[in-house]
Amino acid sequence: MGSEGPSAITVHVTGFKKFHGVSENPTETIVSNLRSYMQKNGLPKDLVLGSCTVLEAAGLGALDSLYKMLESSVSDPDAKNNGQIIWLHLGVNSGAMRFAIENQAVNEATFRCPDELGWKPQKVSIIESDGCILRARETSFPVNEMAKALSGMGYDVAPSDDAGRFVCNYVYYHSLRFAEQHGIKSLFVHVPLFLTICEETQMQFVASLLELLPSLN
Repeated sequence: MGSEGPSAITVHVTGFKKFHGVSENPTETIVSNLRSYMQKNGLPKDLVLGSCTVLEAAGLGALDSLYKMLESSVSDPDAKNNGQIIWLHLGVNSGAMRFAIENQAVNEATFRCPDELGWKPQKVSIIESDGCILRARETSFPVNEMAKALSGMGYDVAPSDDAGRFVCNYVYYHSLRFAEQHGIKSLFVHVPLFLTICEETQMQFVASLLELLPSLN
């Protein structure tokens, strides 16, 4: 890789605001502080940190804003011509003890509680045209290889095939479908609460993940 434009990778990162049962979402803090953290610690060569967006923890009611955000990454001709585009989505699993790199999302919305806009679907297809709720979409990233590499750096992380059926899975499913349609990439990572893994370690983990992406692209 040289300094040529086409070799650049632009990574857009999202997190979520608080939701029922999680009064402080660690991903809101991570995403809000990520740009200054990476400026201080240095970005990997040929990697550009694009948008850093904190999403409403909602499904259907937040769909328009989700797609406007996704489309913004491919609507700019300069961005599209400048190399690979990656969407990195971060969500919290409040019961988790480790990081989880999600391999897939399924076409099912079954919310255990209402989202932040009051929607509580049960066994609903996320995208009707995709067929039944058992349909799964997988990321193009090698999640097993990623988890192994990050484990080798000292992080407690594992691959996962179950992103749940709540807002995280809902957003990931839409993002994976959008990525496939537009020739870009999408990845979702679940993080624990800061009580389980402290903020500094979680910031370091996301930075290490960003450093890893160019080698897997």
